[in-house]
Amino acid sequence: MPRIYVFLTLLLALAQAPRMPGAAPERAVDTLVKEVLAKNPEIAFYEAEIAAARAGRSVAGRLSNPELSLEIGHKRVSSGNGTSEGLAYATSIVQPIEWPGRLGLRKAIANRDIALAELGLERFKFHLASRVRTLAYTLAANQDVSKAANEVADRYKDLKDVMVQREPAGIAPQLELKTIEAAAVVSQSKAAKADIEVQKALLELNQLMGLRADSTLTVVRPAFTLGELPSSEKLLRTAAENNYELRIRRSELEQQGFKVALAENERYPTFTVGPYVSQERADERETVVGLSLSVPLPVWNDGKANVTTAQARQIQAQATLNTAQREMEKQVMEAVLLFRSHQKRLSLWKDDGIAKFSEAASLADRHYRLGAVPITTYVELQDKYLEAVEAINEAQAEALEAALTLEELTGTPASLVRPAKQKAE
Repeated sequence: MPRIYVFLTLLLALAQAPRMPGAAPERAVDTLVKEVLAKNPEIAFYEAEIAAARAGRSVAGRLSNPELSLEIGHKRVSSGNGTSEGLAYATSIVQPIEWPGRLGLRKAIANRDIALAELGLERFKFHLASRVRTLAYTLAANQDVSKAANEVADRYKDLKDVMVQREPAGIAPQLELKTIEAAAVVSQSKAAKADIEVQKALLELNQLMGLRADSTLTVVRPAFTLGELPSSEKLLRTAAENNYELRIRRSELEQQGFKVALAENERYPTFTVGPYVSQERADERETVVGLSLSVPLPVWNDGKANVTTAQARQIQAQATLNTAQREMEKQVMEAVLLFRSHQKRLSLWKDDGIAKFSEAASLADRHYRLGAVPITTYVELQDKYLEAVEAINEAQAEALEAALTLEELTGTPASLVRPAKQKAE
C-alpha cells in the first residue's frame, strides 16, 4: 500500500475520531465573539495606550514647576578704619510663564492622542469580531466539505469491498476496481485537506482568545443571511465618513495642524518672573528685596527650523490622508465586485441544492450496484456531488468575507451580515 495512502487514511481516522466526554461545550458565533473580545491579549495593549494618552493629557495643561535658587557666600569689606567680614546670601523663587495660547495647543495635541488611541482600540475590536466570524463560517464550510468527502469515500470503500469479494474476472471489472480505488484516494485526500483547514481555523481562534493552541473548542454551525447591497455611491460616502483608517488619518492631520501652531508659538520665549531677597552682613546689614525677570534671547535658535519641520509633517499627513482615501475607494469597489459576483453565484442555487446532489449521488450508488448505471456515470456523479459541495461552501464563505470586509471598510457593523437563528446540534 503506498505511503501517501496510509498517511491519508490515518489522518482521516484521526479527524473522524469521536469526541471525548470532556469535550468543550459548543459556542454560538456571537458568544464566541464576546469571549474573544474579553480574552484577547492584544486588547490590553490598546487599553494601555489609552491610559498613557490620558496620563499625558493630565499634565499637558499644567504650568511648569517654579524654580528655587539660593546663593550663599562670604563678604569682606576693607576700608581706612579696618576690615570687616560677614555672611552674604541671595534667594529667589521664580515661575516660568508660557506664551499665551501655548498650553491650550498642548492640551489639544494631547486630546488628539487620546482620540487616536481610542480609535485604534475601536478599529482593532471591529476587525477582531469580523475575523472571528470569518473563521467560524470558514470552519463550518470545511466541516461540510469534510462530511461530504468522507461520505463519498465511504461509498467507494464499501463498493470496493463488495467488488473484491466477487473476485471479478476479465479486464473490465479489474479496471473498474482500480477506478474506484483511485477515486477513493482523491475523496480521502479532499476530506483530509478539509479537516486540516478546520484545525487551522480552530488554532487561530484559540490564539485570538489567548488560549493554548491545543485547547478544545467547538463552534455551533452558524447560519447567516446577506442583506441588500446599497449603491456604490452610498457605500463610498459612508466609508468616507466612517472608515477607521480615514478617521485616524484625519485626526492625525488635525493634530499636526496644532503642532504647526505650537511650533510657531514656541518661537516666542518663555520668561520667568518672581521675587528675590539678598542680604549682606559686614558690620552693617544690607537687605535688598525685588522682582526678577529673565527672558532668553533668540540669538542661536530662533525656532524657524522647528516650524518648517512641523509644516513638512503636516504636508505629509495630508498626502497620507489623500492616499488612504484613494486606497479605501479601491478596496470598497473590489469588495463590492466580489460580493455581487458571489451573491449572483449563490442565487443560481436553491437552498436544497446540496441535499439534491447528495440524493443523486446516493441514487447512482444503488443503481450501479444493480448494474443499471455504468462506472463512468457513477464516478462522475460522486465527484460532481463533492465538487458542488466545495463550490457552494466556497461561494458562501467568500460572499461572507466580502460582506464583512465591506462592513469594516464602511464602519457599519451588522449592515450586510445578519445572523440567523442558531441551534446547537
